[in-house]
Amino acid sequence: MIELNADIGEGCDDAALMPYLGRVSIACGGHTGDAASMAAALRLAAEYGVAAGAHPAYPDRAHFGRRALVASADEIAGWVRQQTEALAEAAARLGMRLAHVKPHGALYNVAATDGEVAQAIAHAVAAVDASLILIGLAGSQLPAAGRAAGLAVLEEGFADRRYRPDGRLVSRETPGAVLTDPAAAAAQALRLARRQPVDTQPAGGVSIAADTLCLHGDTAGALHIARAVHAALNSACLP
Repeated sequence: MIELNADIGEGCDDAALMPYLGRVSIACGGHTGDAASMAAALRLAAEYGVAAGAHPAYPDRAHFGRRALVASADEIAGWVRQQTEALAEAAARLGMRLAHVKPHGALYNVAATDGEVAQAIAHAVAAVDASLILIGLAGSQLPAAGRAAGLAVLEEGFADRRYRPDGRLVSRETPGAVLTDPAAAAAQALRLARRQPVDTQPAGGVSIAADTLCLHGDTAGALHIARAVHAALNSACLP
């Protein structure tokens, strides 16, 4: 069994994606998001019975959290804790509890290879609520740091992003890094779900052991991609 997740509360058509998802990560003030958008996203998750979690980021709205900032481990832990607590408090006001934490953008990618950053994130999550699941790039430093901190983890794969041969994601600035063709995304999702090697850029293949697959709401044609991926997984008995 493999679930689909998406990042929401980022100004996209979240409601259209919800029927295809099992989990959502909500922007909570770092790269975007405010009290109103957090409450709206939480209500949407509750309406569809979808697990909701925090999507903390570098506090860099100008670049949508997609630029790494020079910061100490303590600063990173503080940002993660502050943003996660803000969403947790919003959830509590609605009678909800958060299920997980998944870093956003550059923070996610830095934590994949930088053990110190990964540990800072994991310790911050554990300090907020040790029952929260930590989501990170499959096979990277972040899930490993989560386990070391005593957290449950989910290793994440991407249906709509191209991989490098080392298992990391191709930079968004590289042509072809984002899969916008629904059929291509569905084919990659099937291979990930079956633990089969996926194509890489440069050419090659890499095996990814993923527990959850991400779909990006801001990818061109996101709804068509979600439908194609969901249908492919269902037809293969891999919902």
